[in-house]
Amino acid sequence: DARGVISGLTLDSGVDEIVTATLSSIAFQTMDLFNAFRSDGVEPRQVRIDGGMVQNDWFCQFLSDVTELVLERPKVTETTALGAGFLAAIGAGLINGLENASNHWAIERRFSPVMEEEVRSERVAGWKRAVSQALALDP
Repeated sequence: DARGVISGLTLDSGVDEIVTATLSSIAFQTMDLFNAFRSDGVEPRQVRIDGGMVQNDWFCQFLSDVTELVLERPKVTETTALGAGFLAAIGAGLINGLENASNHWAIERRFSPVMEEEVRSERVAGWKRAVSQALALDP
């Protein structure tokens, strides 16, 4: 069953707040995934982000803040297309193996956590409350 909750809306809430909430929820869901890795004894060493969303600096910084990880954004953010191109080049004999293809991945920017711990804790607690509310809904 699919459930959704947008919590904390006021009469002053508008499109900007809903877009921010949507981006925030994606970052918090990613945080939950990394926390699951950690609870299984896996600590991320290097996190590279890609895709259309990572062109948004605010999203990248918020993701870094809530996951407490340094994130690396590549110069080419659509790495799926880049990967397909590399595979085609390997297949055509233009590149000799995946090792050579990985040399073409270049960092455009690093995002490091800067959010104060008290602020982060409050936001994470709000996320957990919202998830609990969503799970408590009767489908």
